Amino acid sequence: MTYFEELRTITRSIPTSIVDFTIPRDRTSPPTQASSNFITNKEQGDWAEDLIFRAINEASKNYVAVRYGKSDDLIAGDVGFSEFYDEFQNELDTIGKRPDLLIFKKEDFDNTHGYDISKIDHSEITEYVKKAVAGLEIRSSAFLIAKYENEMRKRTTHHLSETLKIKDLLISNFADEFEHPKKKPYLDILKSITKETINAITFRRPNWNATQRLQELTLLFKDLKEHIKTVQKRDYLSITPKVEDIKVVYKWAETFNVPHYYFQVFFDKSYGISFSDILSLLTNPDKEGEHYEISKDIKNQNKTTIKINTQNTNLVAYKIAEPQYKSVRREMGRGRLLFYVTFEKGTAYLDVDSIKDLLQLENF
Repeated sequence: MTYFEELRTITRSIPTSIVDFTIPRDRTSPPTQASSNFITNKEQGDWAEDLIFRAINEASKNYVAVRYGKSDDLIAGDVGFSEFYDEFQNELDTIGKRPDLLIFKKEDFDNTHGYDISKIDHSEITEYVKKAVAGLEIRSSAFLIAKYENEMRKRTTHHLSETLKIKDLLISNFADEFEHPKKKPYLDILKSITKETINAITFRRPNWNATQRLQELTLLFKDLKEHIKTVQKRDYLSITPKVEDIKVVYKWAETFNVPHYYFQVFFDKSYGISFSDILSLLTNPDKEGEHYEISKDIKNQNKTTIKINTQNTNLVAYKIAEPQYKSVRREMGRGRLLFYVTFEKGTAYLDVDSIKDLLQLENF
């Protein structure tokens, strides 16, 4: 069974409410105006791609990373952007979405094309691209993941502790109130709350006010519910493929039959997951919540995004030396000014064994 045939088998089990592969993708219209935040995010993404590109080419003895993803310095509002965007949409329908980087064995690397084939028409390099061993989609996130995870552990530990304290207080101090038949179900809920079950706990907060004691009981249940809600909040950073990209990445895999991977670059570490594993997660609703969630991302133009817990993915770079950055002034049409941040340099220290495992390489 080929790589694409494996993907096709997986997609048959994905609910159509998430991705319906029988319906053609929606062709999007070009944005009319770029923002400073959009350009900063683009610059950050370009830096992350360059970081992984340099890291692989510096560390690997047997493989070469080549720039491949469709990109341009044009942004919405620039002369020629609409034409570039329309050409990009045509290519998505023809071959799918190019991953940012391709990985070739050194013996398959074509020196005449060099390390950047992103601006070469796909018709000229189709057979060459099919020789790649992997395509990498590079995503970026402006977080220090180690610090984030440490803070989330502290938050969860605190609110879990408070939950269990209030639970014990309610059971020990208000036992007489729970003897009432209408209140007894709340005692059963309290007894079911443990460290292991807390993420599954849900209940409607009571609103008892007939006596001062019942008012106190109501306030304690209010506090209990707030602590539980905080424990249940997503406490992980994620790899973030967009749902709208699933079809065009699948189309690219169909065209070239090259394994595809997502790398998420934070400012201190990087993680990766295969596209086939992303699709497999979507077939397993039991893993939603702990392994992934699907939600609209305000930071990403409110697009529906799959957020995959990095703790269940492969560590790509165990350390990243942060980049240098500077502010840039850009003048647009009609004298409109945009100010944004650019990034350069930085170093990714690759976890070679983990990369070999993720990309299924015998050597690196």
